[in-house]
Amino acid sequence: MQYRKLGKTGLDVSILSYGASSLGSVFRDANEEEGIRTVHSAVDHGINLIDVSPYYGLTKAETVLGKAIKQLPRDKFLLSTKAGRYGSDTFDFSGKRIISSIEESLQRLNTDYVDMLFLHDIEFVSSKQIIEEAIPALHQLKEQGKIRYSGISGLPVQLFETMLPQIEVDVILSYCHYSLNDTSLLSLLPLIKQQQIGLVNASPLSMGLLGTRGAPEWHPGSQELKDICRKAAEHCASKGVDIAKLAVQFSTSNEQIPTTLVSTANPDNISKNIAWTEEPIDEELLKEVLAILAPIHNQSWVSGRPEYNEKEAIS
Repeated sequence: MQYRKLGKTGLDVSILSYGASSLGSVFRDANEEEGIRTVHSAVDHGINLIDVSPYYGLTKAETVLGKAIKQLPRDKFLLSTKAGRYGSDTFDFSGKRIISSIEESLQRLNTDYVDMLFLHDIEFVSSKQIIEEAIPALHQLKEQGKIRYSGISGLPVQLFETMLPQIEVDVILSYCHYSLNDTSLLSLLPLIKQQQIGLVNASPLSMGLLGTRGAPEWHPGSQELKDICRKAAEHCASKGVDIAKLAVQFSTSNEQIPTTLVSTANPDNISKNIAWTEEPIDEELLKEVLAILAPIHNQSWVSGRPEYNEKEAIS
């Protein structure tokens, strides 16, 4: 496993990290024992960053992860969780709730601190509340030793362009913007580098867009986006290759992207994902797939408040 520096935190993070959302049965009904074995397999194979949220499975993911990491030495992994989002339409970024949220998460996770705490999907609330209430709560938690590093997460790239000059955080978590079909995260790299902010990239499969089964029904992408991504997946399948392999290799190969999160509750799947990062990418197939995806390159979807999606609306 390769490791890269995570901004000014100085942490060395594995280029592939483990997203524990699957433990909450977010994608399919997950077996708890199998999920625990998946976490242990990830750490045994060199993954050292595990990410979760109380939102995933409505606290189930944190609860199962807590059982898994209770059996591991705490210095074997870095742990991040989130606060502020608790349901599909349930948000509370008040300072009081951020502080009570991490206390609840620490209990479920069987630990007395997390390495990173992200404010979860902040595009759904006003920047005023984030700046005046949520960020000060993160700073307070750092002083108390409950969290080591603070961060924000969300979908629109514009969200980070708007917020990062106004707040002081150590890390950000971006998803669906550094994958085969969308590399718009690259536009954010100069700002991140200037502020020495650690970057966690998530969802190299674009929340299921890149797969032969097609995107899940709930996926917010356009039909054109879904159809062309499926076409790319079918092209890979015709060559005897799982597009997931190409996607994971693509996202982890860029040295400017410290780490990419993948989620599964299957121990064989996590081992397979890790093995893929150690194999050379098929450059010819990559070229063919990028050509298929060219018509929808960087096409995304609106998430949250209008002020964070103005560029998306224009495109």
